[in-house]
Amino acid sequence: MVDDTKQSKKNRFSRREAITAGAGVLTAGIAGCVSGAGDDEGSDGGGSRVAVASFFSFYDFARKIADGTPIQVNNLIPTGLHGHGWEPNASVTKNIIEADAFLHVGPGFQPWADRAIQTLKDDNVDTQRINVREGIELVDLAASLDADEEGVGKQQGKDPHFWLDPDRAKQSVDNIANGLAKLAPEHEGAVQDNATTYKSDVLEQIDQDYQTIFDAADRNVVQLAAHNAFQYIGSKYDAEMVPLVTNLAASGDVKPSDIADAKAVIEENDINYIANGVFESRKPAKQLLTETQVEGYLPVTPYAGVRENWVENNWGYEEIAYNINMPTFEVVLGNKQPDAVGPDNWSDEWMNFE
Repeated sequence: MVDDTKQSKKNRFSRREAITAGAGVLTAGIAGCVSGAGDDEGSDGGGSRVAVASFFSFYDFARKIADGTPIQVNNLIPTGLHGHGWEPNASVTKNIIEADAFLHVGPGFQPWADRAIQTLKDDNVDTQRINVREGIELVDLAASLDADEEGVGKQQGKDPHFWLDPDRAKQSVDNIANGLAKLAPEHEGAVQDNATTYKSDVLEQIDQDYQTIFDAADRNVVQLAAHNAFQYIGSKYDAEMVPLVTNLAASGDVKPSDIADAKAVIEENDINYIANGVFESRKPAKQLLTETQVEGYLPVTPYAGVRENWVENNWGYEEIAYNINMPTFEVVLGNKQPDAVGPDNWSDEWMNFE
């Protein structure tokens, strides 16, 4: 009688075998853009191992956790694109299969990543899967969510943008560290030490600095000319985040009723500045500029993508928090004027940005 475990291992593809097999495992509809993966020998020996990430924030966490080890971490999301609502082509399937590990945000958030995982399962490819959302409690979605929207909200009634809460982000760091430690057990100590340092030195400090900003505010309402991605900031720091686009997709349509609701919020709360998603349309924000008392819009992002100059400056979650989101929240909450926040000439660059 054949041992089931041995038979299962015998039937599993290695990554290299899966690539060689060709079309049988290269399913269309999964894609992106990524730097080259390491060679296969790293899976068994002490050489480099490659982890690819389906979302920028967790790519950044993983590269910080892997610092000083042979683990190479690559981001699958092309520069300039938002990590959610993006529907890529088929070119990255090979990169995922060749990688030693695939970091993903759990089921239902990125349909293309779900299809990639199904391909790995169907073809018994031995790429390790690391679910960064494992064990993290999600908050309920706002009642205003579009019921027809595809994604985690429709499937579970939960908001997936948990990484905006530094405490929940810490849990994802632990998930990534545990996955990378399994990937390279001989470097477990370095991986876990890096994770501990990142949580204490970066995420705790971000949490404290956000808290300071929101505690100093006389107003607790923020009007966002952006999609419904900032509820975790609101629930964490006791503020009301009012999105112009009420669903989860950054490409969601803005209806006349959405504009009317935003006008009412702006008037009722005496709002002079609003926040606009960096990777989202500027048109609704510009409309509010012409039709309300609003004097300008400023940038905000759920850490879901990067601009070219952010990549050039090696910005990650930490740098985006301090250079984009925090200065904007200081202004839109009424704490400070635009020319009194951020680095030098920040308001010149970001006020009513294109």
